[in-house]
Amino acid sequence: MANFQIGDTVRLKSGGPLMTIQSIGDFSLSGGPNLGLLCIWFDGSQRFEKVFHPNTVEVENADGSFIA
Repeated sequence: MANFQIGDTVRLKSGGPLMTIQSIGDFSLSGGPNLGLLCIWFDGSQRFEKVFHPNTVEVENADGSFIA
C-alpha cells in the first residue's frame, strides 16, 4: 500500500477522476478503527467529496504514472 499524504493526487484503481486527499483518518461509523482517505474532486464547477479505503486508490507520480 502506498504511503498517503494530505494533498496527494489519487485515482480509484478502477478508474475515474483525479482526486486530492483532503484528510486521512478514522471515518468508521461503527466505532472500530477504519482508516480512510477523504478525497475531493470537481466535475466542472461542482465539488464532490467521499471517503475511500486506502486499498482502492493509487497515487499519481510527478510523471503522471500511478503507484498502487
